[in-house]
Amino acid sequence: MGDFHVHTTFSDGKNTPEEMLLSALDRGMDAIGFSDHSYTWFDEGYCIPKDRLTEYRKTVEGLKRKYAGKIRVYCGIEQDLYSRAPAGDYDYRIGSVHYLLREGVYLPVDESPELLRAAAERYYGGDYYAMAEDYFQSVSRVPEATGADLIGHFDLIAKFNEGSRLFDEHHPRYIAAWQKALDALIPTGIPFEINTGAISRGYRAIPYPAPEMQAEILRRGGKLVWSSDSHRAETLCFGFPAP
Repeated sequence: MGDFHVHTTFSDGKNTPEEMLLSALDRGMDAIGFSDHSYTWFDEGYCIPKDRLTEYRKTVEGLKRKYAGKIRVYCGIEQDLYSRAPAGDYDYRIGSVHYLLREGVYLPVDESPELLRAAAERYYGGDYYAMAEDYFQSVSRVPEATGADLIGHFDLIAKFNEGSRLFDEHHPRYIAAWQKALDALIPTGIPFEINTGAISRGYRAIPYPAPEMQAEILRRGGKLVWSSDSHRAETLCFGFPAP
């Protein structure tokens, strides 16, 4: 059992890498992959600071040596679409979209429902489907832009949409938007994560991607990998099926 979407105090996590690793050992995990947020120059509040990227890699490499034979340790990165930091010197990359770029402004899609509503009103005329179309078109660019080995939280745009409070996820335009993204992503062979992070943090009752998206990914021959998007030690492997 392994978990490869894990955040630490190097970015916006609550525990150090070693604390996360010790929790993994307590849970009987075989492997853990650290994937702190890549540096984004326009929003430095949640990501690895630019001057700590080398320290991050050295720390995880040190844990690999210290716990060799007890657990497999990987040094990854969650590479945002708009990050300018190189993503080559890691064991793997999770490619994600956390922002939409409109009129030179980076709009966070997962920071708060208030910010998402404000962005929809100001930049999309209140048309959430136009926003979703823009989001999924951005996701379709993730492999080329980030060198992703895993597609992160495919439908993050719906983080605050529990109970259809913002838009109808069964609307034809929304369905067409995410299916068009799959048209681009499935041929790459890159797996998608089943991300339980929004469940553990109380935002959603279902993982990313939504079940109907998971079914379509599998129908098209795509692959799915469980991940917790854990920001604290107690949520590693949250909601995973029993091994």
